[in-house]
Amino acid sequence: MKIAFLNIYQNKVNRGAETFVFELSKRLSKNHEVDVISTINYFDLLRKKYDVLVPTNGRLQAIIIRKIAWLTGAKMVVSGQSGIGLDDRINLYTFPDYFVALSTKAINWAKKINPFVRSIYIPNGVDMDKFKSQNSKVKIINKRTKTILCVGAATEQKRLDLVIKAVAKLDKVKLIIASGGGELKDVIYDFGIENLGKDRFQMISVPFEKMPDVYRTADVFTLPSESSESFGNVLVEAMATGIPVVATDDTIRREIVGDAGILVDPTNINQYSEALQKALNINWKDIPRNQAKFFDWDIIAGKYEKIFAGFKKHKERNVGKHIPKILSTGNSENT
Repeated sequence: MKIAFLNIYQNKVNRGAETFVFELSKRLSKNHEVDVISTINYFDLLRKKYDVLVPTNGRLQAIIIRKIAWLTGAKMVVSGQSGIGLDDRINLYTFPDYFVALSTKAINWAKKINPFVRSIYIPNGVDMDKFKSQNSKVKIINKRTKTILCVGAATEQKRLDLVIKAVAKLDKVKLIIASGGGELKDVIYDFGIENLGKDRFQMISVPFEKMPDVYRTADVFTLPSESSESFGNVLVEAMATGIPVVATDDTIRREIVGDAGILVDPTNINQYSEALQKALNINWKDIPRNQAKFFDWDIIAGKYEKIFAGFKKHKERNVGKHIPKILSTGNSENT
């Protein structure tokens, strides 16, 4: 089949949606003709007549793609990367052929918002070969010092100030925040230096392909983001690397983390700090890595393949559907 993924931010930033497009398109290209389009020309989409269109930016893009799909006969699949809220509400109101929810909470919400749209639960995934622990794990700090890692943009939703406050209550623990940007980046950096000092705090920015090495420096991973976050790819990346996670206690994170970490209300700084210390003290063995296997991108891609296989069967059933009528008309005229 001919499939197009549309994302205006592809190769410009590295977030969950961009990872979703990169990893899924790479695997689907083994059996399909796949284009990843960041500079979108809607007239080209009309001309090329794709079988499946996958818009990822929501709102106006989803509305336009719905019209193009109707005109060209393409199928439209929307993955709920934005999470529960206005963007995915609009996506659902465009009546895609499939809406893919990243959690059971999201799919229950989607079915209430628009029960006439086929919705399915397929989470985001992780490359289990790329994110894995190594025996030659090299620490960038003194071996007697433990390292807590947090990965996320410096935005209000990520609440990075909470992890700084929690780590400040611990002894012999260093915090690394890997952040590619965000409007609060300077504020978070200053806050980290003020509360932890340069010896216990680092804020770094590295290319996505270098992130597996960053995860391997950590003893515990944490992300205190708000419950509105749709998934949290960084959680499964950390677990795939063999690192336990401490994250926000909500239905979505419970589904992702399972027994591979500790869930807590990070706004309660004392409880958050205690959870981090507890996670540092536990021998987690292979539990994080085994939990991450449920989210292997190869498994996730297989679930999308089932959706596309259904589209293909439908298309094959309709090929030549009106030919008998046309031939009959032709024979009538020639008689």
